[in-house]
Parts: sequence; structure tokens; C-alpha cells
Amino acid sequence: MNWFSKLFASKEKELSDPMKKFLIVGLGNIGAEYVNTRHNIGFKILDFFAHKENLTFQTAKLGDISEYKIKGRTLFLLKPNTYMNLSGKAVKYWMDKENISKENVLVITDDLNLSFGSIRIKPKGSDGGHNGLKNIQLILNSTDYPRFRFGISDAFKKGRQVDYVLGEWTDEEKTNLPERLEISSAIINSFALAGLSETMNQYNGK
Repeated sequence: MNWFSKLFASKEKELSDPMKKFLIVGLGNIGAEYVNTRHNIGFKILDFFAHKENLTFQTAKLGDISEYKIKGRTLFLLKPNTYMNLSGKAVKYWMDKENISKENVLVITDDLNLSFGSIRIKPKGSDGGHNGLKNIQLILNSTDYPRFRFGISDAFKKGRQVDYVLGEWTDEEKTNLPERLEISSAIINSFALAGLSETMNQYNGK
């Protein structure tokens, strides 16, 4: 094999290296009635990121998907169309299809236990009562996958949790969302380029 063939083979291996592929999953529900709800923050973050990077989503199997390349990494942005409670099916399908390992998956979800806009990134953990995470855990048979929790607070009266998470943002929250979405976009890039540990150190608690 001459030097050119070796170089080509090396580049081909680099581009196909599964360690350089990432699946960024924004959790949410499809349908116009859910677009601006708290439960759909995963979709909203991916939409914001895609707009910022001039990306478009294509409807594919089990979700809308967009491909983003940066510094030798390929990120697949996934918005499952299975509805929240069956999110795991879409996650597993795209992990298998693109040969992406669990440590290169980042699941973005809302969290009632965090104040509005608070960020908590973890390498693993329980589902915390979140139906989307619960289904992912069931399908993957594991809790060992990175997740990015975005706080939506718990400012609801007893027995009104469902109405709250499926409700729309307040005017004050809408005013503060853009700044939080900018940080969330930076987290996605950091996860792929700097790694999970560095991303946690830099953004947790912001």
C-alpha cells in the first residue's frame, strides 16, 4: 500500500470511527398543541441549535433528524415522533443505525425538580419519574447514558402537574428563554468537542 492509499484509508477510518459520532436527543411530543409547552424543551433546544447552525430537519424513521458536522465529529440531532412515553424506541433505533455508543448519546429533557432554566448534566441516573427517560431506560436496559436536564420548576398546585408540564411558558419565562437556549446550544457543542466531564464542570449550575 503506497502513502496515498494509507492516507486515504486512515481518513476513511477516522470518518467512520463510531467514537466521533454523537446522538443528541431532544425529548418532546409532536403536534402544534405541544410546541411551546414546558415538556417540549428538548425539541425547543434542538430547534434553536438547528436555526443557529443553519440546519434543517428531515422526517425519517421514528423521528425528525438533522446531521451536523464540526471538527471531525458528526452529530445526529433527533426529535422522536413516538410521543414522549415511547422515546426509547427512537433512541435505540438511531443508536443502532449509526453505531453510536451510550456514552456518546445526550438526552435533553425537562426537570420539575430544578428551578426554571437551571442546568444539570449527568453521566447516568434514575428516570426521576420522567416518562421519556423511563422508556429509554427500559429499552436500553440501562441508566448509563448522559442526560441534560433543563429546569422548568415546580410552580404548580397539588394535582396539577400534568397541566403544568403540558402548559405554555409564562411571559417572564419567555423573556428569559433565549439566553438559556444559547447556553444549551453551547452545551451540545461542548459535549461533542470537550467531552462530558469538561461540559459538566463548565455548565452545571449555570
